[in-house]
Amino acid sequence: MFDRIRAFTRQIKREIAVYRLVLADARTPLPAKIALGAAIGYLLLPFDLIPDFIPVLGQLDDLLIVPGLVWLALRLIPREVVEEARRQITEGTV
Repeated sequence: MFDRIRAFTRQIKREIAVYRLVLADARTPLPAKIALGAAIGYLLLPFDLIPDFIPVLGQLDDLLIVPGLVWLALRLIPREVVEEARRQITEGTV
C-alpha cells in the first residue's frame, strides 16, 4: 500500500513539474496560463467557493474545480508543448 502511495506522490510531483515547464513555455496560450494559474491559486487560497464545513459539497467543489481547470488548460495547450515538457521531466534534462 505504501508503495502505491509513494508512486502516486511521485506522479503528482512529476505533473506539477510538467505544468511549471508548460507555464514557462512561450508557446503556451494566455488562456491556458490563466486556467492553470487559477487552478493553483484555488488550491492555495484559504477560502473556497463552497466552505469545507458543508458536508460533501465542501470537498466536492475542490474535487471538481481544480481538475476541471487543469483539464481545460491542457486542452488549450498545444500537444507538442506538453509532450516536450513531459519528456524533459522524464529524462531529467531540466
